[in-house]
Amino acid sequence: MTLFDKISNDIKVAMLSRESAKLEALRSIKAAMLLAKTDGSDSGLTPEKELSIVQKLYKQRKESAEIYITNNRKELADKEFFEAEVIEQYLPKPPSEEEITKILTEIIVQTGAKSPAEMGKVMSIAAKRFAGAVSGKVISEKVKQLLLNN
Repeated sequence: MTLFDKISNDIKVAMLSRESAKLEALRSIKAAMLLAKTDGSDSGLTPEKELSIVQKLYKQRKESAEIYITNNRKELADKEFFEAEVIEQYLPKPPSEEEITKILTEIIVQTGAKSPAEMGKVMSIAAKRFAGAVSGKVISEKVKQLLLNN
């Protein structure tokens, strides 16, 4: 079952249980995916594209909530945080700090990188490996730290 299918099923469940706030968040995900499906590209809606859409929507909700908080609009921030929580359920679970370090160490050994100047080699593989689960900023900081300690 694709992520799109899972969200479609969850929309039906939310409709039957009359969870309007959750339904609104799910519909926004489905709308973004439908838009991506019909954007004219031949690739269609790949699992990677589905994941990137969900990540983008999650990040948008978090950023909007922060803006609402700075503007003293708690009720709107709460709505955005709730939608972010719903969207987060469709993101992969992030690995622990130890798992990230272990995997990055393996990638460093595999690529033969010895200094921060060779960080690009490691980052290209690590970005694919952690796609959707860990932010690029976290990966780059950890890679830099590991390469400096070599």
